[in-house]
Amino acid sequence: MIIIVDSLNKHEFPELLDGMFRLRARVFKDRLGWDVSVVNGRETDLFDDLDPAHVISVDEEGHVVGCMRLLQTTGPHMLSDIFSPLLDGEPPLRSSTIWEATRFCVDTQRLTRGKEKRSISYVTSEVMIGAFEYAMKAGVKDAVAVIDPIMDRVLKRSGNAPHGYLGSPKPMGKVTALAALMDCSRERIESIRAFSGIKHDVFAQPEFSNAA
Repeated sequence: MIIIVDSLNKHEFPELLDGMFRLRARVFKDRLGWDVSVVNGRETDLFDDLDPAHVISVDEEGHVVGCMRLLQTTGPHMLSDIFSPLLDGEPPLRSSTIWEATRFCVDTQRLTRGKEKRSISYVTSEVMIGAFEYAMKAGVKDAVAVIDPIMDRVLKRSGNAPHGYLGSPKPMGKVTALAALMDCSRERIESIRAFSGIKHDVFAQPEFSNAA
């Protein structure tokens, strides 16, 4: 199930946020070897201080198994401040109806292969559905994300193909990076649902939020 944690309710979910930051440390620092800051087992950066919305997937035992960060593009964001070379000199997108999606990851240690409920594929789709449905309700029209070619192929296979790209791919560290655009639309959500077989409401019920 998906829980959205933002500036309005983050005081209710300190343990959930802690689990998310620890998952990010295990994925981005330990597994992928990114040059990120990890303090006391938690990976955070300056963009976490800008009141983003965190889309967090929690399993039946209460463990964080997936997450994504959503941030408005009207202020500082990673594409404008970190990955601007991808834009080939063009100005970054600036709009209240365009959000940036970053820090997507899933717990490959807890999750399995295949497409069942506890699988990497299922949680990936669940996070995407949650992110796009939440964004649509907030009036967001498009999302931009810096991805690598592997993630690009994953998106295309899972009914979530980018509808365009900004600038051109560039080597960034150990991988090639590209800036992908995805519309926040009912058609995209239905395409992801069709691929994953997820038909139910992915969001946690209010009683879970009140008990957390």
